Amino acid sequence: MTNRTPHDLDFLRTHLVTNGPFAHIDVVAETGSTNTDLIALAHEGAPAWSALIAEHQTAGRGRMGRSYTAPSGAQLSVSVLIRPPKECVQRLGTMPLATGLGLVDALGPDAGVKLKWPNDLNREGRKLCGILAEAVSLTEPAVVIGLGLNTDLQPDELPVPHATSLSLEGIAFERNELAVRVLLGLHCRLVQWQENDPALLEDYRAVSATIGQQVRVILPGDKELLGEAVGVADDGRLEVRDSQGMLHSLSAGDVTHLRLQEN
Repeated sequence: MTNRTPHDLDFLRTHLVTNGPFAHIDVVAETGSTNTDLIALAHEGAPAWSALIAEHQTAGRGRMGRSYTAPSGAQLSVSVLIRPPKECVQRLGTMPLATGLGLVDALGPDAGVKLKWPNDLNREGRKLCGILAEAVSLTEPAVVIGLGLNTDLQPDELPVPHATSLSLEGIAFERNELAVRVLLGLHCRLVQWQENDPALLEDYRAVSATIGQQVRVILPGDKELLGEAVGVADDGRLEVRDSQGMLHSLSAGDVTHLRLQEN
């Protein structure tokens, strides 16, 4: 039996707006991309901590231009608008890490999920969620963060072999309560990010699936780096030591864990 009950907007608004920190939340049955829609609303003056959920997203996109889709109700597709202080702009590189950490918090320690750098939510090498942050403006800072958490995808619906879902992993959830936990988790960690709390990166490292792994990193320009991921710097860069002992600090790249080839 699938778990694809539509979201209850009244429930979400009660827990997230009336009795929570969000300014506005809406749910649509179908759209191309919640990020695209919320970016447009941001340009029209939507307040910080506006959120948009779609039951079905037909043109979702991830990092490096990847596209993804999922059947209606099989994924939590949500975008959040934040308007951080101007002094936060120089730290935008760590915002996606904070977002991933908020998801780990939302699922709880018993779920056994970790973060593959920078912010792929993984369970034993299988991907549960992708995250994409897009700047609306840097002059008057505004950023939309979108995520697609695979909730009820079945084996024949997985977009790639290394994907998975909460249902397939045996992680119980109720869709409305999950959406509330995810959005509250994001709010908590993104406020912590805005306040430049050093504990944020410490908490991130504690749930990193990448630190300590032998990795292959495809760099911009299709260059390849092989080595051991030895840490994540305070600015969010992945630190990789190659076979010659040279330390590389990477702000971008597609990472494969060589001990988990399916990842």
